[in-house]
Amino acid sequence: ANEFFRAYGGSVAVSLTPGANGRFEVYLDGEKIFDRKEEGNIYPDLSRVRKMKQVVQEKQDAIPAAAD
Repeated sequence: ANEFFRAYGGSVAVSLTPGANGRFEVYLDGEKIFDRKEEGNIYPDLSRVRKMKQVVQEKQDAIPAAAD
């Protein structure tokens, strides 16, 4: 969560919710971008977090800028 906050501040909503049996998933706009169980039952390392941040950035870049 800290990596996302450092990169995007308050412009991206990130929440972590513990799940049963050590479940850890990350969703962006309803799309799962990380699932600990699907990725060998490991928590994301910095390299994997950077890939998730890239997905977030690509989504942000696809949103048209609001007109002033």
